[in-house]
Amino acid sequence: MKVEPECESCLLSRAQIQTYQATTNPALRFRCLAEIVKLLSREFKPTSVAAEIGTKRDRIIRKLTSNEDPYKYNKKLANQKALKLLPQAKKFVKLGYNQQEHFKKACLCAIVGNIMEFDIPGHKFTLNSMAKVLSEASKDLVIDDIDKAYALAKKANSVLYLADNAGEIVFDTLLVEQLKNMGLKVIYVVKGGPVINDATMEDVEISNMDKLADEIITTGCDAVGLQKKEVSADFLKVYDEAELVFAKGMGYAETLTEYKLTKPHLLMFRTKCVPVANYFCVPRDKNVAKLMP
Repeated sequence: MKVEPECESCLLSRAQIQTYQATTNPALRFRCLAEIVKLLSREFKPTSVAAEIGTKRDRIIRKLTSNEDPYKYNKKLANQKALKLLPQAKKFVKLGYNQQEHFKKACLCAIVGNIMEFDIPGHKFTLNSMAKVLSEASKDLVIDDIDKAYALAKKANSVLYLADNAGEIVFDTLLVEQLKNMGLKVIYVVKGGPVINDATMEDVEISNMDKLADEIITTGCDAVGLQKKEVSADFLKVYDEAELVFAKGMGYAETLTEYKLTKPHLLMFRTKCVPVANYFCVPRDKNVAKLMP
């Protein structure tokens, strides 16, 4: 997925917020933002992918400020909020009258969890708003390939599950539990290092995902989404051997659409920005479960 013109202002806005979280030193803040402006001047063009520029932006900020995880506090807060809402989400899943319905409702919870994102212009979330979004999850599902994904999962032996954000990982436990109940082996993947508010190994234990998934691995890198030139050889081998992939969040949607996919991928996310919504031809602030290719 290529950038749209407004992606530039979002990349810069997030750079400013992230820089201010990373350091209180005015000189360092100025230097970081000056370097980000140079980065955008060099690399922001119609053929660019926002996730790739965002990865370089974040690395610049972490390097210059010596702050390895500017979103550390926000991620902790997101996990706490998600855990408070988890009992309500569990009740929502249990309302299903058979395995397929439980699966669909767990998918909806996982997608709603994707609302937990920081510093996207025009996008905000609160615990109360998440409860409302969960109650309207089915109505807001504008691309619904969940039943198709269920049929594929019934025939599969294993699933590779690509995680997105901290906080969101808590809601993923509901879907991983359903996949396990279907007899599938689940390999759950987090990022190899801090990148924005994406889940890392630190979030796995907090969410209890380590008690559900058969295996927890990392991408081996700190890149947004899935960038094949960035991930480790070990991860790439697991990814290439996977028979079915569930991919959470806009970062994976932005990057996976750049590749010729040779196996089914279920992209699950909330359209939190206009460019992503435009790419998938849906409104902003809606739920998407898109099976690709």
